[in-house]
Amino acid sequence: MEQLRKEILLATNNEHKLKEYRQMLAPLGYIIECPKDLNVDSNPEEDGTTFKENAYIKAKAFIERVNRPVIADDSGLEVESLNGFPGIFSSRFAEKFSSYKEAQQALVKLAKESGSLKARFVCTICYLENINARPLFFEGECRGTLLEKPLGNNGFGYDPIFQCENGLCFGLASEEEKNKVSHRYNAIVKLATFLKIS
Repeated sequence: MEQLRKEILLATNNEHKLKEYRQMLAPLGYIIECPKDLNVDSNPEEDGTTFKENAYIKAKAFIERVNRPVIADDSGLEVESLNGFPGIFSSRFAEKFSSYKEAQQALVKLAKESGSLKARFVCTICYLENINARPLFFEGECRGTLLEKPLGNNGFGYDPIFQCENGLCFGLASEEEKNKVSHRYNAIVKLATFLKIS
């Protein structure tokens, strides 16, 4: 029973995300598995209006299929002068363009026209202990500004046009450097604190 209690399904097959969760939760004795590990799959429609709602939709879709706690997260980039856009639509906004580079340029142009390049990355984690449990949420953010021109090729998505408040450019940062300050890191820290004391 003890072994089962310490196994958690992370609702993603993204290797970078898996690595980040495993690095932070393994020291607490948790085994983080992905859908491929359990030969399960689910692709629910993420039609929520917030990161919180979308994270819950993903977690709920898997908790109904596996006999262990589930973690799911949703994240995106919010531009202050655009009232938080693209936010939950970050990926869908990029899909309108032929490349992420074009999407980056378009977003920077919109932000400049609106008067401010201030932005933040947001990540909300949903944790479900079991199918009857109340969902718990842990949010992390990384504040900074958009860069007028992309820098570097590291990371993914909008990373090359984002500079953290501490001066770190995500497009130039190593995975290790980014993971120490990222929105997902800050959310996982809160989740880890909960798991440590629960």
